[in-house]
Amino acid sequence: MKMNQTREVLQEGSKNLPGKEGKSGKENITGDIFGGTAAMLVALPSAIAFGLIIYAPLGQEFAGRAALSGILGTIALAIIASLFGGTQRLVTAPCAPAAAVLGVFVLEATKSGHISAEFIPIYITFIALVSGGIQLVIGKVGGGKFIKYIPYPVVAGYLSGVGVLIFIGQLPKFLGITEKVNFWGALYGFHLWSWESIVVGAVTILVMVYSPKLTKKIPAAIIALTSGIVSYFVLAFFNPALGTLEKNPYVIGAINASAGDILGLFSMQWSMIPKMDFGQLGLAIFPALTLSVLLSIDTLKTCVVLDALTYSRHNSNKELIGQGLGNLAAGIACGIPGAGTMGATLVNMNSGARTSRSGLFVGISALLVLLLLGSFVAWIPFSALAGILLVVAVRMVDKKSLALLKNKTTRFDFVCILAVVISAIVLNLIAAAGVGIALAILLFLREQIRSSVVRRKVFGNQTFSKKIRTQSQIEVLHAKGDRTIIVELQGQLFFGTTDQLFIEIEPYFSKCKFVIMDMKRVQSVDFTAVNMLKQIQARIKSSGGHLIFTSLPLSLPTGQNVKSYLEDLGLWETESLKFFDSIDTALGWAEDEIIKEEIKEEVKPDQALNIDDFEFFKGLSAAAINTLRSTLREAEFKSGETIFEAGEESDEIYFIRKGMVKIVLPLAGGAHYHIASFTRGIFFGDMSFLDKGTRSANAMADGDVELYILSRTKFDEAVSESPEIGVLFFERMAKTISSRLRN
Repeated sequence: MKMNQTREVLQEGSKNLPGKEGKSGKENITGDIFGGTAAMLVALPSAIAFGLIIYAPLGQEFAGRAALSGILGTIALAIIASLFGGTQRLVTAPCAPAAAVLGVFVLEATKSGHISAEFIPIYITFIALVSGGIQLVIGKVGGGKFIKYIPYPVVAGYLSGVGVLIFIGQLPKFLGITEKVNFWGALYGFHLWSWESIVVGAVTILVMVYSPKLTKKIPAAIIALTSGIVSYFVLAFFNPALGTLEKNPYVIGAINASAGDILGLFSMQWSMIPKMDFGQLGLAIFPALTLSVLLSIDTLKTCVVLDALTYSRHNSNKELIGQGLGNLAAGIACGIPGAGTMGATLVNMNSGARTSRSGLFVGISALLVLLLLGSFVAWIPFSALAGILLVVAVRMVDKKSLALLKNKTTRFDFVCILAVVISAIVLNLIAAAGVGIALAILLFLREQIRSSVVRRKVFGNQTFSKKIRTQSQIEVLHAKGDRTIIVELQGQLFFGTTDQLFIEIEPYFSKCKFVIMDMKRVQSVDFTAVNMLKQIQARIKSSGGHLIFTSLPLSLPTGQNVKSYLEDLGLWETESLKFFDSIDTALGWAEDEIIKEEIKEEVKPDQALNIDDFEFFKGLSAAAINTLRSTLREAEFKSGETIFEAGEESDEIYFIRKGMVKIVLPLAGGAHYHIASFTRGIFFGDMSFLDKGTRSANAMADGDVELYILSRTKFDEAVSESPEIGVLFFERMAKTISSRLRN
C-alpha cells in the first residue's frame, strides 16, 4: 500500500515532464534552448529583485549596480555551474538565501559605519568568493553525499512548502499590489488590487494551463509570458498610463547596461581593492560561512526534489564543486552569488529541458537579453511572471500525500510532510530543511524500531551442530537441547533497538543456560547497545548461564571492528562469556557441556576407548568382540594430519577411539567446506566400506586422534567364520546411519 502511494506521488510530480530521456540529440538541444530561455525569464527578474534588496540600504544611486549585479550573477552562475555541476535540468541563479544574508550584512555595515558605501560592493564580492571556495572544498572532500539520504516524505514536504511559499510571495504581484503588505493583507486588501494586473495574470495562468493541450512544441511558459505581455499592451491601449516606463510599478522597468557599462563596473570595482581596509575583512567571514552552508543546502535540496520528479540521481559532491566554481565566477564578475533555484528549475523542466546544457542556455540567453534586449525585458509585467509561478507553485504541492492519511502505517509520513510545509511557511526554507533532517532521523529510527533486530530464534533441540554423536548423546540433546537458544541478530544495534532486543530475549535468561548471539548480519553497534549487552550478560551470569557471541564482524563497512569494540568497553572472554567464529562451533561447545552434565562417561575424555567401550559394539558376545578385535588395526594422527583424501580408493571404516575428525569438501583455490565433525565413539568412512568406492571428501584430524581401522576385506573374512557378526554389524550400521539422516 505504502509503495503504491509513493509511486503515485512520484507519478503525479512528474506528469508534466517533457517525455522520456531517449530522444535524439536535436530534440534535446531544442528542449534545452526552450527550457533555458523560459527559465531565464523567471530567474532574471528575480535576480534583479534580489540585487535591489541587497543594495537597498545604500540608496537609490546604487539601484543600477544592483540590477546589473543580479544579471551578471545569473550569467556567471548559470554557465559555470551547469558546465561543472552536471545535474540535469538544474538552474543556478541568485536566490533568496543570498539576498537575505547579504542584505543583512550590507544593512549592518551601513549602520555601523565601519565600511564606507563605495567599498561595500567589494565586500559582497569577497563574501561570494569565500562562500564559493568553501562549497568547492566541501564537494572535494565528499561532504555532499550526506544530503542524499533523505526520505521521500521529507522531500515531498519541502517541495510542497516551496510551492506554498512561491504562491504566497507571488499573489501580491498577481493582484498588482505595489505597497509592502503580507499575504493576508494582500488577500483582503481589495482597495489595493489592480484589475489590470489581475487580468494580465489571469490570461497568463489560463494560457499556461491550457496551451499544452494545443501544442507541445513551444513551452507553455513562453506562450503564457507572451500572452501576458500582449494582454498588457491591449490594456495599455485603453489606459495610456500603462504605456509609459517611468515610475510604472507594474513592469520591470528600464535596465541601462551596455558592454561599456559592464567593463566600466569591472574596472572600477577591482581598482578599489588596494584602497580597502583589510582589517575589516573579518566582518565578512561569518556571513561567508553562513552563506556557503545555506547555498549548499538550498542547491542539494533542489537536486533531491529534482531527482524525485525526474527519476534521476544527481552527484552531490560534483554539484557542490560546480556550485562553488559558479559562485567564484559570480564574485569575479561582480555579480550576486546564488544556488540551484526551485522556481526556475521547475520552469526549465516543464518547458522541455532535458540535460545540464539547459543551464548553459539560461546564462547565454541572460547575456543576450542584457546586451540586446534590455528594452524588451523592461516591458515584462510582474503579474505575468507571477501567473506563471502561481501555476508552478500549485503543481509543486503534493496533493496525493493526503492519501497517506487513509492507512495507519503511513500517517506519520503525512505528519512529516505537513511539519516540513508548516516550517517552511511559518519560519523559512532553511528552518524547513532542518526540520526535514530531524524528521529524516525520526523516520529512520521508526523503520529500525519497526523491523526487529532479532532475525530468528531457535533452540538447541531444533537444530544441531555438525558434530556427529552417539545415539545416547543424540537422545540427551533432543531432551535437554532447549537449554540452548540461538538468537540471530540483524541490522543496527543502537539506542533505538537495544531495548527491543532485551525485551525479546529476557524470558529465556532463566530458562536457557546457553544464550548464543549470532552477530554475522549486524551492521553497526553503538555504546548504548554495548551497555545493554553487558546488562544481558550480567543477568545470564546470575542465573548460572553463559552468553556466547559468534561471527563477530571484524571489519564493517564503517570500519568498525565489533569484537575489539566490545572488548574495549568491558565485554571480554570469561567463564560466563565466550566468543566463537561461527554458530556451529558455539553450538558444538554448548552441546558438549550439556552432554558432560547428563552423561557420566566411564572413560575420561583424554583417554582412548577400547572396542568394548564403543556404543556400536555394546551387546555383542565376547566371541564376536574377540573376532572383530583381531580384524582391527590401530592408527594415530597428529592434529591437522590428513586421514584420507577425496578420490582415494578404499574399503576401510574408521572408529574414533580418541579426539575428533573433521570431514571437509575441497574447493577451488585451496579452500575447504566443513561438512561434519565426528567425535569419540563414532565411526566414519562407512560409504567406501559399503561400496568399496572412492572417497568423496577429505578427513582430517581435529586435534590428536587415535583410530580403529577395519577394512572390508578383513571384515568379510571374519564374517565367513562367524556369519552372525555380519548381521549384527550391518543392522547397527543401518540404524546409526538412519539416525544421522533423521537428525
